[in-house]
Amino acid sequence: MIKLMAATMALALSAQVAQAQVVKRTPGGDSRRQQASGGLTVTGRQQSFYEVSEPSDADLQWMKVVYRSLDLTKGKNPALYYPDEPNEDGQDLFFIIMRQLADGNIPAYEYLDGREMFTDQYRIKVRDMLDRFHVLYAEAKGSTAKNPKFKIEDADIPANEVLSYYIIEKWEFDTRSNQMKSRVEAVCPVLHRTDDYGGEPLKYPMFWVKLNDIRPYMAQQYVFTDDDNNLSRYNLDDFFKLKMYTGDIYKVKNLRNLSLAQQFPDPEKLKQAQDSIEQRLRSFDKNLWVPSREELQARAEAKAKLEAERNAEITDADDDSAAEAAKATKSVSKRAKTKRGAAKSKTETKKTAIKTRKPKAAKPSSSSAGSVRSVRNRKR
Repeated sequence: MIKLMAATMALALSAQVAQAQVVKRTPGGDSRRQQASGGLTVTGRQQSFYEVSEPSDADLQWMKVVYRSLDLTKGKNPALYYPDEPNEDGQDLFFIIMRQLADGNIPAYEYLDGREMFTDQYRIKVRDMLDRFHVLYAEAKGSTAKNPKFKIEDADIPANEVLSYYIIEKWEFDTRSNQMKSRVEAVCPVLHRTDDYGGEPLKYPMFWVKLNDIRPYMAQQYVFTDDDNNLSRYNLDDFFKLKMYTGDIYKVKNLRNLSLAQQFPDPEKLKQAQDSIEQRLRSFDKNLWVPSREELQARAEAKAKLEAERNAEITDADDDSAAEAAKATKSVSKRAKTKRGAAKSKTETKKTAIKTRKPKAAKPSSSSAGSVRSVRNRKR
């Protein structure tokens, strides 16, 4: 009995020791833990849960690669920026990315401006990236030549200069589900820095990180998405999965690798092109199918309602026009009446003046002055 109790206690102690051990995740994806800096812990099972498999080309009939720019001062995008320094609410997206890069937990790839290749050939060296953007660092404990690790102080991470992100969206029509689906493939932090002479800040895209690689870490960071509700209801992974961000399209993948600004230099035409792309993406799958009876009925009702509203507007406009015409006619009639009254008054005044005019003195008659005989009479 004593031996059985001792064996049971030994097994329990060994289980507690095994749970307390924190080791790296193996490539096979077992259930051992990976302790990340910043207090984020990821297991192999958790990593596999958040991985999104690429659809097969045989299942795709159509695909569009879209590049967006997320301004962290607009819409709900500030959720990616705050808190600008780690605190009790957690840390922002750039802190999470930099911590995982410094620990060697995730890879990053070169920014190639439209020709991104997420392969080992284009994987960046973290040391070179830190030197390029003047980020102070030190060798971390356990760093080796094959697996370098770096220690970066919070104050040396330029999170306050990352004011925008570039993202790559893939819009795909999957024949298995007969639906249009979109997903964010990668994100790129963009530094906004001014030179020594001031002026407008210059943008420096840093690197690309695949969303699948950082999703397990983002899922542990909850953020505020509404100033009216201080409860953190969504995490960073939900933020991208639910398309809660606001971003303008600045490029679509094309043969010449031109941005929309290069294709449409005029700002008005550029905005029209962006709106046209958005509309085509969101209505692509709807235009593939014959509408059902309910959809046709809803369209007919909507069309009838629109026609009724237009007719009401036309009727109101006609009534307004008729009222204005009647008002104008009344005004003209009043002016004519006033004019006739003025003319009548003038005529009456003239008649009165004629009546009251003094008669002219009559000229004396020739007979009163004495008659003058003609020559013919004098001869007689």
